Amino acid sequence: MPNRAWRGALALLLLFPATGALARVCPLTVDSNDSMRFAQTELRVAADCTQVRLTLRHGGRVPATAMGHNWVLTRTADYRQVALAGGRARLADSYLPKDDARVIAHTKVIGGGESTTITFPVRGLQRGGDYTFFCSFPGHWNVMRGKLVIE
Repeated sequence: MPNRAWRGALALLLLFPATGALARVCPLTVDSNDSMRFAQTELRVAADCTQVRLTLRHGGRVPATAMGHNWVLTRTADYRQVALAGGRARLADSYLPKDDARVIAHTKVIGGGESTTITFPVRGLQRGGDYTFFCSFPGHWNVMRGKLVIE
């Protein structure tokens, strides 16, 4: 009898693999500098990615209080309003409105020589959707921005 139960359990495992086995975490890296620029203005995510592990690197020398950068993802239609609202926020809040549902993902603000990494789910992002990433540090968002493409 135990042998039969073992075979049944094995059959179920083969039919329904663990969620972790289906997960695909895709790495992205974005470089920034003291000239208020992202080195990448377009990021592509494969459709079979379940999560993105994004690393933001600040290659400059100026501290976060004077030339900090972060990486914020919103739908393009929301980007300007979120950026404007962020200009009224504080550095401690990464220059973002608290608990704003329009913010899909974001890093903290970092200064020269620093890096930060976040992981966020791709579920909910649509292939061919219109997504903008930007730096919400006051005055940076209109120059430091790009497009995220779900392939």
